[in-house]
Amino acid sequence: MKRIYVLAIILCFVTTLQAQTIINRDTDIEKMVKSVNADSLKAYVAKMVSFGTRNTLSDQKSKTRGIGAARNWVLNQFNQFAKNSNGRLTAFLDTITLPSDGKRVDKPVLLGNAVAVLKGADANDKRIFVVSGHLDSRVSNVMNRESDAPGANDDGSGVAGVIEAARIMSQYPFAATIIFVAVSGEEQSLLGSGFMANKAKKENWHIEAMLNNDMIGNNTSSGTNLIDNTRLRVFSEGLPSFELEKNAKSIRQFGLENDGKSRQLARYVKEIGERYVDQLEIKLIYRNDRFLRGGDHSPFVENGFTAVRITEMNENFDHQHQDLKTEKGIKYGDLIEFMDFEYLRKNTAVNIAVLANLAKAPQPPIDVKIDVKSLSNSTYLYWQAPPIKPLKGYYVLMRETSSSVWQQKFFTNSTEITLPYSKDNYLFAVQSISSSDNESLPIIPEISR
Repeated sequence: MKRIYVLAIILCFVTTLQAQTIINRDTDIEKMVKSVNADSLKAYVAKMVSFGTRNTLSDQKSKTRGIGAARNWVLNQFNQFAKNSNGRLTAFLDTITLPSDGKRVDKPVLLGNAVAVLKGADANDKRIFVVSGHLDSRVSNVMNRESDAPGANDDGSGVAGVIEAARIMSQYPFAATIIFVAVSGEEQSLLGSGFMANKAKKENWHIEAMLNNDMIGNNTSSGTNLIDNTRLRVFSEGLPSFELEKNAKSIRQFGLENDGKSRQLARYVKEIGERYVDQLEIKLIYRNDRFLRGGDHSPFVENGFTAVRITEMNENFDHQHQDLKTEKGIKYGDLIEFMDFEYLRKNTAVNIAVLANLAKAPQPPIDVKIDVKSLSNSTYLYWQAPPIKPLKGYYVLMRETSSSVWQQKFFTNSTEITLPYSKDNYLFAVQSISSSDNESLPIIPEISR
């Protein structure tokens, strides 16, 4: 009896080992993630705070104070990284003069976004991935351009993450192009991101994904006093704001209310971010942004691009949009002393892992279809290979309609597959896989009749 008991334990142990899921990490991406430096991030934020205010309406001529000095400093950082990039990285200020709008711009202002472009190694690959943070800061009165507005977390943290991503990623080649940008004018109504998104739409940029980082370095909430540096939120729109009327019927008919492109990107951020960054859970928030508020990804989704907002788990309103003051023992203001740079390190690493995996992945499969010619309890999917090869193959993703994330992956090196699962109960998508196991964004199948 004892021998049978021992054998049962051994068999159980072997079965458990066989059931374990092996996480394959790309060695280059793992190196990039490990290269993110909390001290460097802190130094970037400290430098941005040193400019006093970065209000979009502030001084543009001073070399030491105001938005002009700040964006020139970011540009200089990008240019320093460019020197060690073997010609891959180039940087510039993208500017436009905005007239007074009688609202949050009370005089003509030169708006400038600091941009660095990491050119893709494959001339035939037109894909672009964008990562952003906003450089401008504010106090309680958004029109106050004189008072100190440190903007350490909002959004020095996001810009620091963008700078660190450019530093690390510029040392590696990628098939697709990555754009790093510190936009201005966010607090004046998303002016810098709106300028960039409208330009991208007009010039037909092939933006496949945009990651907006806004406040990613604070771990403590106001009011509730929660402390959490182990979770990160990703906001994504459900129903698309672009051409919703055109697509509403098919979205409703096929039950795709939760499967827009930005929602797929959010799931991708969760999967890849958690794959490479330890001690961090990425929470999918089913809103385009926080309740009744917006961010720099919004002009991109409104122009038909795929974009999400990445932000800390808990906001602290004592240190956001506040004049510098102390009242009843509470210190107000967006100061560097209230930031968690280990948390910022992890959140920056998420961005790098996601961008690198996307830019190393093949283009997504083309013309993905789900066959509905006859009623069946199995599902037949087919597609065409993307034009740029080689490929290792494809993952066919599957999840229950009630699941927020993909639950199963089926690998195939063919361009078709039949699965013994009902279309009534499951949703499907297909993604291309590179020889180094980097996955493209998933593509939801269209109906084939």
